[in-house]
Amino acid sequence: MKKFFTVVSVIVTSVMVLSACNSANSSNDQQSAKVAKANTSSQVIVPHKDLNQKPIPLNIERVGEHEVNIEMTAQITDVEITKDNLYKAWTFNGEAPGPVIVVNEGDKINFTLKNMDPSIPHSMDFHAVHASPSQDFIDVMPNETGSFTYPANNPGVFMYHCGTKPVLAHIANGMHGTIIVKPKNGYPTDTEIDREFVIVQNEWYRYNDLEDFTNGVPSQVVFSAKALKEGDINTNGSVGALVDTPLLAKVGDKVRIYINNVGPNEVSSFHIVGTVFDHVYIDGNPFNLMKGLQTVMLPASGGAVVEFTVTKEGSYPIVTHQFNHATKGAVGTLKVTKDGLDDNSKTMSH
Repeated sequence: MKKFFTVVSVIVTSVMVLSACNSANSSNDQQSAKVAKANTSSQVIVPHKDLNQKPIPLNIERVGEHEVNIEMTAQITDVEITKDNLYKAWTFNGEAPGPVIVVNEGDKINFTLKNMDPSIPHSMDFHAVHASPSQDFIDVMPNETGSFTYPANNPGVFMYHCGTKPVLAHIANGMHGTIIVKPKNGYPTDTEIDREFVIVQNEWYRYNDLEDFTNGVPSQVVFSAKALKEGDINTNGSVGALVDTPLLAKVGDKVRIYINNVGPNEVSSFHIVGTVFDHVYIDGNPFNLMKGLQTVMLPASGGAVVEFTVTKEGSYPIVTHQFNHATKGAVGTLKVTKDGLDDNSKTMSH
């Protein structure tokens, strides 16, 4: 009998210890379960229903030669995917894709995320940094702020996204963007470049539907232009945004495009009709140089720098050569004119 009570005591004690160990994670698990449950119903979760938070500008401040402070928000903001079709997106800074971040190779990034979402934790996963995900990419709880520090030692064009589980739900609902780490010695062609643009490809599915995110096909695949500097074109993931407002260049310009496919699921076959890429830096790293490419294959999260010269006036369609996706919206236009200004002529697109 004494032996029996000893065994029972051990079992009870073990259960209590396990319960204590798990209690620290229970809040996060409950929040994740809430997200998963919401996604199975394809509905706006109750705390988001009437929420449309005004976009808050990205805040980047250089505080040293090799150190930058970056402040971002996680927030719920309506994004127009197609005309009169608003998606209550989970966003960074009220944009989907989020604002482009530009730092220099060798910078230390002091990152702060303010989670303005009243109900769901969010986080940041920078593909551009060396970090401990379990410490540096952790959840920031609703209405709280988290700060993290890490180095950006590799040049390139990288994806960033929310890493809170279920990760697919957070990315597909809009929490994705691009961070560019400029090479410390630049690209060999820097002095030849006349125009620079950032293009991001992403997909949209049925609203907040984890089943569709997982097993469905995207309803829209789109290109966005993100501003490198004040005054540059800056769009959300809307069908036709880069057809309605084409990118501009003049005859003879050498154009550089930073391109990033943030997915979350599909491959991009990036192509510009009417030209050949003179130089392609895979993932934006100057060591990954290829020449004379017609199309650049970008996996989900993949990036590149492409450079080409426009030799004649006219419309140069920008597409993914996955033409089922181009048909769903992944098209744009580069308009080339004599002086590089918009002549209001009709543009061609695919």
